[in-house]
Amino acid sequence: MSGGEERFHRAFLTRVVEPGDEVCGRWVREAGAGEVVRRLTGVGQQLPGVTDTRWAGLRARAERADPERDLALARDAGTRFVCPGDPEWPAQLDDLGDAKPIGLWARGRPSLRIWALRSVAVVGARACTEYGAHMASTLGAGLAERGWVVVSGGAYGVDGATHRGALGAGGATVAVLACGVDRPYPRGHTQLITRIAEQGLVIGELPPGEHPTPSRFILRNRVIAALTRGTVVVEAAYRSGALVTARAAQRLGRFTMGVPGPATSSLSAGVHELLRGDALLVTDAAEVAELVGDMGELAPARRGPVLPRDLLDPAAARVLAALPAREERTRQEVARGAGTTEDEAIARLYELRSLGFVERHGDGWKLTRQATISVGPDRG
Repeated sequence: MSGGEERFHRAFLTRVVEPGDEVCGRWVREAGAGEVVRRLTGVGQQLPGVTDTRWAGLRARAERADPERDLALARDAGTRFVCPGDPEWPAQLDDLGDAKPIGLWARGRPSLRIWALRSVAVVGARACTEYGAHMASTLGAGLAERGWVVVSGGAYGVDGATHRGALGAGGATVAVLACGVDRPYPRGHTQLITRIAEQGLVIGELPPGEHPTPSRFILRNRVIAALTRGTVVVEAAYRSGALVTARAAQRLGRFTMGVPGPATSSLSAGVHELLRGDALLVTDAAEVAELVGDMGELAPARRGPVLPRDLLDPAAARVLAALPAREERTRQEVARGAGTTEDEAIARLYELRSLGFVERHGDGWKLTRQATISVGPDRG
């Protein structure tokens, strides 16, 4: 069968079969797309694995399918249809087995296969908090600045903030829709999705004009998980579609990451449940890149601020610790407190005096005001 016929038949099936239908996926794998179309259009016996009622429903859809029209509408809208076996097909989608897409409708200039090679998904709650939007936007921008393609679902909340962060950083982003790529959804994101198509890619399994449904949103998430090296969840309640994406990523052996939120926030409860399992905690783009990136692409070491006393010689630090916050001590008392000799204590006290940590009052020594502020909190 020629590539044109295969494309025609697969475009036909995207109009007839729902995304992720493993029964149809098995038909295509075993018999080929052309034979499946031939059976659905009334030539040959019913294919196995479905009831008579289901087969009749597929036949009814097939009667209305018009792949020539769909492909023409796609061309007019600047959209192409990408099939398994095409140079642009991302091979990692084959990990979905019989649930892999029949094909993908793509709007935008870049190559989907090349972009998907170095991509990360960032997903989360639609009704996110300001914190969630901030973290998503920051992750989108940070990953884009590091040369990663940022993938999300184009929805309100975390998805939109992620896309905007990547676009704002002049980076690459892909929106995976649960409807035809020619009709942006939600409508309030029409401008955003149009901008993504201009700077990046908008893709989906459904043919032109198709509308989203709850099940299509859920099934769309497996594509996001399979397409990318890892999935980051930013805010998700226990019953969140973002968790579907994360669990699909886990099943596929991809990295699954979560951004922690307040322990009291119901919108972070699903993320925290993931983190109690096999998901990995991340707080910024550098930590995400360390996990999904190449060897040596490490996040910077994290530590608190370096205080002046951290730079002291250990012996001097012990002498400093022997002085209470607001009281004087003689050199003998300091020596005992530091576990050293009086001569060593005197030497270290004068060293500390030159550094501004202590001052002498007659026969006594005490911390300076600045040193009290610096070391006081650790002494309760």
